[in-house]
Amino acid sequence: MHYEGSMIRPPSEANSILLQATVGCSHRKCTFCGAYRGQRFKIKKDEIIFKDIDFASKYCRNQNRLFICDGDALIMPQRRLVPILEAIGKKLPWVERVGVYANTKSIRMKTEEELKELRKLGLKIAYMGLETGDDVTLKKINKGADSQRMVGMGRKIRGAGIKLSITVLLGLAGAERSEIHARETGRVLSAIDPEYVGALSLMLVPGTPLHKDYEEGRFDLISPEQMLVELGTMIATSHLTNGLFHANHASNYVPIRARLPRDREKTLELITRALKGKVALKPEYMRAL
Repeated sequence: MHYEGSMIRPPSEANSILLQATVGCSHRKCTFCGAYRGQRFKIKKDEIIFKDIDFASKYCRNQNRLFICDGDALIMPQRRLVPILEAIGKKLPWVERVGVYANTKSIRMKTEEELKELRKLGLKIAYMGLETGDDVTLKKINKGADSQRMVGMGRKIRGAGIKLSITVLLGLAGAERSEIHARETGRVLSAIDPEYVGALSLMLVPGTPLHKDYEEGRFDLISPEQMLVELGTMIATSHLTNGLFHANHASNYVPIRARLPRDREKTLELITRALKGKVALKPEYMRAL
């Protein structure tokens, strides 16, 4: 397989075939993100992509999921993305699910009919970074969209039958807007009602604008306990139909996997016990991005 740069994939795609169709991210402006820095976004040549599909057809027969990398593959023009999905379906018929990263820009560029076409061709899940539902924080981190657009685009891709996994980031708003960040995130998650929510805990990456703000005293990194309070507030205010809310990423202090609304009270009780010191928090040296 042909790979370029620093590839990233969701934790749930750890055992998937990784097909790199684009390099980097077309946005690259989020202040907290250290991925793809100094890397220009580009779409790889068709001959490379289809050669990798041929390789996977011979050597990846035990993997029934495929993830199209990199950070913004959905932004590919429909005329290029459709043949890729068709080739996957033809040459890798055992693949049951194709996934991709998506953002509000790439979703907005697709019509509802185009998204439904991609769904029919096997694109069954998209991963979108919400990070926060707080408009003030969204603007500060240069996310490129406000909460209204996040809701609209989240609903749009779900309406096409593509499952949606949303990432939120604990601690992103600092101490001053911590509670607002948590409550507004719960509001937006409720409005989108995704199938999956993944909560990560902020880890400052050297070289990023947010890390510089921290070093120069313009950003306060909240404590692990405060991050757990945020997580509890998000879970308490997220009203999902039957969504899986998990915080079992390597960056989190307490691993959580809850089906909402069924597991809400049990999960909030676990967080309360952790805040009282009855559940051990993951030590800093064991945390990772």
